[in-house]
Amino acid sequence: MSMTFKITLTLLILIIISIIALPHILTTAGLHPKFTYDFDVPNFENKKALIIATNHGTLNKPGETNGKPTGLFLSELSIPYFDLLKTNMSIDIASINGGFIPIEPVPWFIKAPEDKKFEKDKKLMNKLKNSLSINDLDFTDYDVVFLSGGWGAAYDLGFSELLATKISEAYYDKTIIGAICHGVLGLINAKDKDGNLLISGRKMTGVTDKQLNQLGISFTPQHPEEELKKAGAIFMAQTKRIDIFASMTVVDDEKKFVTGQNQNSGHETIYEIIKILSNND
Repeated sequence: MSMTFKITLTLLILIIISIIALPHILTTAGLHPKFTYDFDVPNFENKKALIIATNHGTLNKPGETNGKPTGLFLSELSIPYFDLLKTNMSIDIASINGGFIPIEPVPWFIKAPEDKKFEKDKKLMNKLKNSLSINDLDFTDYDVVFLSGGWGAAYDLGFSELLATKISEAYYDKTIIGAICHGVLGLINAKDKDGNLLISGRKMTGVTDKQLNQLGISFTPQHPEEELKKAGAIFMAQTKRIDIFASMTVVDDEKKFVTGQNQNSGHETIYEIIKILSNND
């Protein structure tokens, strides 16, 4: 066996090991961190949750219609879905217009374990292909309304007057309202009974401008940090050298809104929602 062959073989083995270990390395750095509940998961078999996602599937610049495929960042739906399912809660999936919910294409090593589990389930994937329309739903029927993110959400959630109205209706009922990453844009135009912006003065989080800039995608029509601040929310976030590895979950003082900073915040955000529901019972 020649020295050149030995070196080539060693390098090949090291590359294979690195590829296999990559998801673990990213998790250790902060991507899709593992989360452990410090209480027994309750049985919410008589409760209902609604998860809302985007219909927009093109990452287009202003004035353009063409662009890379985009949509829902799946872990921002799959993690909340499976965490809520642990409580035996019934879960519906909806979108602004109903019908097809596009999924942001991501490399295999970026996917959360829940993404892979979701994608293998034909019935669940069919829920994304044939999602309910928010127009046909009464949000007050639900104990939880959760807004998922992804780049696509920057194009439709914050522009839907209907979504804003239904969020307001849910707020005045029993419903706990959650949102993650770009999903928080669905909250910015909701109003209280006096016509004031509902989230003004409330502590909230969402994906940071820093993370958007680091990912090189700052041309979407709305940015969560910017829009939350415009709406008067008290914006909070964790920051790291690379914000894609940061994470924070914020519960407002009234315990009606629970928001997660980004794709890493799903488990903790649902944890806080479940804790509030348990305390309310």
